[in-house]
Amino acid sequence: MVTDTIGTTEVGNYFVANYPPFSLWRRDNVPEILAAFDRPANRDVPLGMYLHLPFCRSRCRYCYFRVYVGRNEQNIENYLRSVVREVEMLAARRGVERRSLKFLYIGGGTPSFLDSRQLRSLRDRLHRHISWDVADEVTFECGPGTLGLVKLRTLKEIGVTRISLGVQNFNDAILRANGRAYLSADVERDWESIAQVGFPQVNIDLIAGMVGETDENWSRCVEKAITLQPDNITIYPMEIPYNTILYREMSDRGLDAPVADWPTKRRWMNEAFDALLAHGYCISSGNELVRNLRTDRYVYRDNVWRGCDLLAVGVASFGHFQGVHYQNHDELADYVAAVDRSDFPINRALAPTPHQLLIREFVLQLKEGHVSAIPFRAKFGVDVLEEFAEPLRDLALAGHLEVDGDDIHLTRQGLLQVDALLPEFFEEEHRSVRYT
Repeated sequence: MVTDTIGTTEVGNYFVANYPPFSLWRRDNVPEILAAFDRPANRDVPLGMYLHLPFCRSRCRYCYFRVYVGRNEQNIENYLRSVVREVEMLAARRGVERRSLKFLYIGGGTPSFLDSRQLRSLRDRLHRHISWDVADEVTFECGPGTLGLVKLRTLKEIGVTRISLGVQNFNDAILRANGRAYLSADVERDWESIAQVGFPQVNIDLIAGMVGETDENWSRCVEKAITLQPDNITIYPMEIPYNTILYREMSDRGLDAPVADWPTKRRWMNEAFDALLAHGYCISSGNELVRNLRTDRYVYRDNVWRGCDLLAVGVASFGHFQGVHYQNHDELADYVAAVDRSDFPINRALAPTPHQLLIREFVLQLKEGHVSAIPFRAKFGVDVLEEFAEPLRDLALAGHLEVDGDDIHLTRQGLLQVDALLPEFFEEEHRSVRYT
């Protein structure tokens, strides 16, 4: 885990997405997730699915996700066959059968790299085994320059309710410097098409602190985002994880990080928050702002952060099912070979203790900026105000949060660096281990 106590951007993962840390998940634990698939389901627990489509036109310099470039139509079809077969195997297990999806998240990679025919075929084949017709939300990640009216109409036809457009920046020079495969004109065209087709929710992503970012350009990016008026705006501070092009360049040449330090990135995010709040947006988490807190829900996040069952489908996907964390094989050949053998393509897993599950839900929900102790007493039989009394006191004294009765609220100062604060709630042996 990298914190921002020094200020410089160091190599590593800053964003907290789970607990215990991914680096502790082991191959030896795979039998535990296989057993979880076969246990009778608690049907009061929502079921969601994350589907990874790993294909891209090019690899961004900061990207650490499992992606593949230069793949042809047959390569893609071979992968989609494996995905369908994996879902077929999952749907037959006792813990999954006859359950409906509350949400589906299709991420990548660039899922919109697929054409309309491939997308319809994938939907039709998956629906033989599991359906999202009654899901509250179907999110589809899109890369600018890969859409168009025909594909967007296809996305609406196959049930997508939430478009997430990976804008990141509106400056062509910065997009090129970071290896993005599109220009601002592509964003403009795609935005017009998205508006023409119409979706219940549209999100755009921005990154604060990309290579080449400046005060003036960041202000222009925020202003441009406001003029688009998306339902949701997600802003991530720039990281340099291991296994990225930037990391390799830094290692090979002995260079410092070519991105802004953490205080600068926090200032840029704070300026964005202020500008968006002034234009009617509301803070939904340390990374997300929405136009309407009552109607602009993020079903995927809200359920994953509250312990739902999440099926992981596709290469390198992460899931959580009936109390067990797991991840699929992170190499395409290994993933496909396992499915071809009719084996679940799972690489590693971990069954957290009840205390670790409590920590997981507490820290993830704290990223929303506020937590009530009441649901934790009901679900875990634990008073988090007593369980975490010491870190809560220390963070309150530092000005990062306030406790008012059963309610914990992060201050703006705390919200802007929430991921760096969360290890304070980890079990002691996990506070200094590598996160991924």
